[in-house]
Amino acid sequence: MPHTDSSTSSSTDDTIDMRLRQEEDIARLIDLDSTGREADGRADLLDRIVEWRPTSTPLGTFQLIPVRIGRDLRLIAQWMNDPSVAAFWELDGPDETTASHLGDQLDGDGRSVPCLGVLDGAPMSYWEVYRADLDPLARYYPARPHDTGIHLLIGRVGDRGRGLGTILLRAAADLVLEHRPSCTRVVAEPDLRNTPSVAAFLGAGFRFSAEVELPGKRAALMLRDRALRHVL
Repeated sequence: MPHTDSSTSSSTDDTIDMRLRQEEDIARLIDLDSTGREADGRADLLDRIVEWRPTSTPLGTFQLIPVRIGRDLRLIAQWMNDPSVAAFWELDGPDETTASHLGDQLDGDGRSVPCLGVLDGAPMSYWEVYRADLDPLARYYPARPHDTGIHLLIGRVGDRGRGLGTILLRAAADLVLEHRPSCTRVVAEPDLRNTPSVAAFLGAGFRFSAEVELPGKRAALMLRDRALRHVL
């Protein structure tokens, strides 16, 4: 019988156990009904985002999980009350403020889906994936059919300012382009005052397209083109 290195075997078992626990954590976050449609029955305007597969990044396995208010409100509201977040999102205050913002999307027609960004099984960011061509944003730039927009909030202070946003923005844009074949580009409109955010989008392969005057802010219109996906 061949000799087995017990230390190697133990390390392998620990790795397998950790991966299984992460998969179980993610499975608990996902809520699908038997048809594969989103459990709340919203229109499928974002190609079943609830089924989008996780992706590998240099930081670990990343996945977008649609928000459930009963499960996620307290965490997201806590992030919204960080002063550096509130300066741009303007959703600080009681939990009801965040609940109203989430509810407007969850009770809508499905053109915007709020999500948790889950990294190696741990929720650590808040995202909004939305149909930019069906959004009021489309009034301010030459939108194309199926343009898909993303918003990002990194939750933990310690995760900011070290390049994590750039990596996750690239991963999220790739998820959009992989799972939405009709989408030719991913759109973002960070506040021009938010220099770190603009820099993160540029680092993630987005290109600066224009300055646009939106209600409440002057934004940098950022585009990530499918045709340039593997170049930028």
